[in-house]
Amino acid sequence: MRRAAPVLAAGLMTAGGIAVTAQDAVAQEIPHHQGGASAALGSSRTHGEAVVREAGGERRISAGLFEMSVEGGGSLLTYGVDLHSPTQKDAKYQEADWGSTSLGANRQAGRIRWILQHSYPQVNDLGALAEKAGAKHLSEEDAAAGTQVAIWRYSDGAKVTAADPDAERLADYLQRHARGLAEPKASLALEPAALSGHPGERLGPVTIRTTADSVSVLPPADSTASGVKVVDKDGKRVTSAGNGSEVYLDVPSGAMDGTAALTVQASTKVPVGRAFTSDTRGPTQVLAGSSESTVSAAATANWAGSGAVPGLTAKERCADDGLALTASNQGDEDFSFRLMGFTYVIEAGGSQTVTVPLQEDQAYDFTITGVHGFAKRFKGVLDCRTQGDIPAGTTAQLASGPGTATVGGTQVDADLADSGSSGSTPVVAGIAVALVVLGGGALLLVRRRKADAGAGAPDADGSGS
Repeated sequence: MRRAAPVLAAGLMTAGGIAVTAQDAVAQEIPHHQGGASAALGSSRTHGEAVVREAGGERRISAGLFEMSVEGGGSLLTYGVDLHSPTQKDAKYQEADWGSTSLGANRQAGRIRWILQHSYPQVNDLGALAEKAGAKHLSEEDAAAGTQVAIWRYSDGAKVTAADPDAERLADYLQRHARGLAEPKASLALEPAALSGHPGERLGPVTIRTTADSVSVLPPADSTASGVKVVDKDGKRVTSAGNGSEVYLDVPSGAMDGTAALTVQASTKVPVGRAFTSDTRGPTQVLAGSSESTVSAAATANWAGSGAVPGLTAKERCADDGLALTASNQGDEDFSFRLMGFTYVIEAGGSQTVTVPLQEDQAYDFTITGVHGFAKRFKGVLDCRTQGDIPAGTTAQLASGPGTATVGGTQVDADLADSGSSGSTPVVAGIAVALVVLGGGALLLVRRRKADAGAGAPDADGSGS
């Protein structure tokens, strides 16, 4: 890592003359999740046994409920998705959309939510549940094991049975009767998650989406010194809000170029069926029950008196096998950035979404820098498949293909899919992106020549049109 640093610095200095390096800029880390509950995985709370039948024979595994401790207060009960992936006690998890997990590409995901809503612990009358399933008796352990087995059949397509006969009857009942339900809404989220503009403006609006009755709206950390306030459309200070409320960041005229965070927090029960993901490559968890729990969300704001004023967000998209990076620009000059061999230009007032292709279980960590000390870091792990879906011998790495560059044995694909372009501005040189590939432990910098004026976007083979 240390040997690669001079190469990184030189690349940043020559890419459009930007003098702010990844080491000099203070990068705000932007995870792939931006709202909801954060929790740590505890031990298995209630479980029985299941039998998995595979090509090499049979094996017995534990099957049942986990308990998670919510950061800020509260607890969650979850079942696992991906029976082949080992759990890690105390691993950090974050509420996520189905589209960021293997559930997003699974047509049976809605049936999993039905199972969660019609079995233990949502249904705690085990006598009535046993009667419906045709079981003689169901203990909590049997009910948890049977429910987990039914989920695995839909999440993993696994050949798995519950070891206990009554637990197996419950699993069969749930599998037969499950019906597709819609994905539950996030407990708390902000739309959009990034803002940009000029001093003297109200940046926004930011729409609050929540299942809570109300949320607390927290002022920026340095609001006393900066004078930045959270207000409504009429300019009145906001300290609490509800679902659908629109709020703004009011940046005073004459404020120095800077950044701030709009943070909201609430206490609510997280909807059953919400997914939870971990950056440790642990198995996705699906919510089976929630106490009143602390949930939070944040949106970042960036402002400057002149020049490009970017806003950046990222979200994993399993349907596209990658990370969707959205860049907007509310400045009065173009904002350009380089990403995996291509340079993208965001016109003043425009936006663009770029998909960074990744392979399954690929850890990503990169920083985009710009003028005025602007720096945003994006970090996470792509987890879009259950282990049973991954061909044997597959190595987790950045996707390779035409136009690749290799540093330290790790490949970076220069073939990107993009959409939502703000216009037909020719591609020009811009700032650089440093990618720290955690899986290979190498620091990568991919550079591309300036495109000729009037050239189109790159073709699928990276050659241009």
